[in-house]
Amino acid sequence: MRRFLIILLLAVLPAAAACADDAPADPGLRAELLRMLKVDQEVRTLEASQEDWDRVEKANTDRMRQILDAHGWPGHAMVGEDGAHAAWALVQHADRDLDLQRRGLELMRQAVERDDADPSDLAYLVDRVRVAERRPQVYGTQWETNPQGEWRPRTPIEDEAKVDERRAAAGLKPLREYLEELKSAR
Repeated sequence: MRRFLIILLLAVLPAAAACADDAPADPGLRAELLRMLKVDQEVRTLEASQEDWDRVEKANTDRMRQILDAHGWPGHAMVGEDGAHAAWALVQHADRDLDLQRRGLELMRQAVERDDADPSDLAYLVDRVRVAERRPQVYGTQWETNPQGEWRPRTPIEDEAKVDERRAAAGLKPLREYLEELKSAR
């Protein structure tokens, strides 16, 4: 029996250590980011009032500024992959605060270099900032519809002949497939 318990402990301890290694360093911040994103998504509907949208966006933007001040980029190690993705979405949606988006972009770029954030999320934020600056997109992630309901890039795509190479390097599907998804979502 004693030998069985030792063997069992030897089998369970590495698994428990692996689970602990995967646990985010700041589960409270992770939970907060996930809650903020849930509220963000709830007001990004046609049914939500402009006042609700504005209130939520301002609160999330203000809180993301505080989080970046206190922690830098909340990456995978700190808040898990879903928490880091939530942080990206909240910065991505802070369209009324380009300075915050630029700051988040730089911090996220550093996190990607450390393999602590998703390169595909970074690609979207790169384009979001470039669109706000009225510069060409790198990855072609930001689209809108014209008055006839046809999809078009919000700003031109830089060196469009090589966009799929850049998209692949960031972990994104080819532009043609992305556009098919956009069109089917309407």
